[in-house]
Amino acid sequence: MHTKTPVFLPALLLGLSTVLLAGCGGPNLLERINNPWGYGLCSLIILVLDIIALLEVAGSDRSFGDKVLWGLLIFFFPVGGLILYYLFGRK
Repeated sequence: MHTKTPVFLPALLLGLSTVLLAGCGGPNLLERINNPWGYGLCSLIILVLDIIALLEVAGSDRSFGDKVLWGLLIFFFPVGGLILYYLFGRK
């Protein structure tokens, strides 16, 4: 019997791994971009995941206001914004 993976499972795994990496890096995405190697591998992983999330937001069919709000949330809260976006923001 073939079972499908629940839709929320990848987001949950991403969220849990991001929580484990939450202590890494600076307080916002700009500091991570300016110094990606200064905070170690975990900061680089968060930086890549945030950029992917921002590209998904930009390419979505949301209204301009929604795109700006999600983008600001991810930008100023790289770990928390990423978790919230993947749990609640994806359509």
